[in-house]
Amino acid sequence: MSALDSLVQPDRGQAAHAIRAVDKAGLDDWLKTQPPRAKAAAMAQRFAAKPGEMAILPGDGAEEWSVAVGVESAGTLGPWCLAKAAENLPEGSYRLEGQAGGALLGWLLAQHRFDRYRKPEAPAGPRVLVTGDAARIEETVRVAEAVALVRDLVNTPTEDMGPAQLQQAVEQAAAGFGATVAATAGDALADGYPLVHAVGRAAARDRSPRLMELEWGNPAHPRVAVVGKGVCFDTGGLDIKPAAGMRLMKKDMGGAAHALALARLVMGGRLPVRLHLLIPAVENAISGNAIRPGDVLRSRKGPTVEVSNTDAEGRLILADALARAGEEKPALIIDFATLTGAARVALGPDLPATFANDDMLAADLLEAGAAEGDPLWRMPLWAGYDEMLRSEIADIDNAPEGGMAGSVTAALFLQRFVEPGTPWAHLDTFAWRPAPRPGRPKGGEALGLRAAWAMLRKRYAPVSSS
Repeated sequence: MSALDSLVQPDRGQAAHAIRAVDKAGLDDWLKTQPPRAKAAAMAQRFAAKPGEMAILPGDGAEEWSVAVGVESAGTLGPWCLAKAAENLPEGSYRLEGQAGGALLGWLLAQHRFDRYRKPEAPAGPRVLVTGDAARIEETVRVAEAVALVRDLVNTPTEDMGPAQLQQAVEQAAAGFGATVAATAGDALADGYPLVHAVGRAAARDRSPRLMELEWGNPAHPRVAVVGKGVCFDTGGLDIKPAAGMRLMKKDMGGAAHALALARLVMGGRLPVRLHLLIPAVENAISGNAIRPGDVLRSRKGPTVEVSNTDAEGRLILADALARAGEEKPALIIDFATLTGAARVALGPDLPATFANDDMLAADLLEAGAAEGDPLWRMPLWAGYDEMLRSEIADIDNAPEGGMAGSVTAALFLQRFVEPGTPWAHLDTFAWRPAPRPGRPKGGEALGLRAAWAMLRKRYAPVSSS
């Protein structure tokens, strides 16, 4: 991942082909400024400045040429406007005319590849972007690396990304920033984290469940808890999923991947916070000791939970993690989870359903998402549906009958385990891109990560390194 930092460089006058971003509104004026041969080349390539379009324009010498790239708005470059160019241009260096805006991110991520399982091939040469917007480079590289981390973790098959391997990823991140990691695993979970234990106990011994906690930062700073659902594979348990529903369940640890990536950004950005990362990691497997529909489990926080559906396991493990986070009296909790199909039905794959018990926190997240091109959509914690969680024999039901308002009732379930008065946001994210787009291949994807990071950066200004 660190190779990404070599793909964008400050402009020091080095040789590079020019890139000019052109939008439809400015196309005619731009054409008037071009020499006849460049104008003729643009017209021959039918360049109409549509987003993603590209035209190669000749220069004075045989090796001199430049590139025109169509964008939505030349005045405000979005994160993906140069991604297609970065995927298709030949190896070499390119100089972006004007300010880069957010376009550096797409340039970097368009060149990231998940090739762990592919036969080695001769690598394509890098496309290096030279920009005068040097102040953006360091931060953009770190964000690109965080997005790439989410993609890589989610894309990795469960055989190589079980609870133990997820713990290794957490420990690797901690080592890079001097953070500490504690893990409670296996039968040791039974007393302190009974819901995590119950969901994961059916897995093989080498895939035992665990609750990981990473801590970093000055204890005197505001405590920020980040929680991520780490279901490394979800069979559905005894309420087994059909084959089609199980096909992508390696991605059910996508919430954990987002949480870990956000933790890396917090530590790398040196935010003045006391970070508390919590990842409950399990494999929802099937065996003789798997939890059964109708079982009643006691949670860490105390309330008992009737398990109406073993395929609603993510909210169970998050409940114990949220309860643990609240014990430390954080100023803020944010959790990520690939929690419900209902959120996808309502909002599709691109928009994480966002729930918050604090209007200011919700507004800050939505504003940050819009600014970063990482949109969120707020959904209601509708108190009128809380009665759907009622159980006849326990304090709460994990999966209400009827299937209505599935993402809302899941969020209401989680809210029961958040300490009252603690600002909390829950992002029900898909963590997957079903069809490729420039800079965003099919597969694991970070959705909501950049919005959450931008919100935290605004709330907690980074500490200067000087």
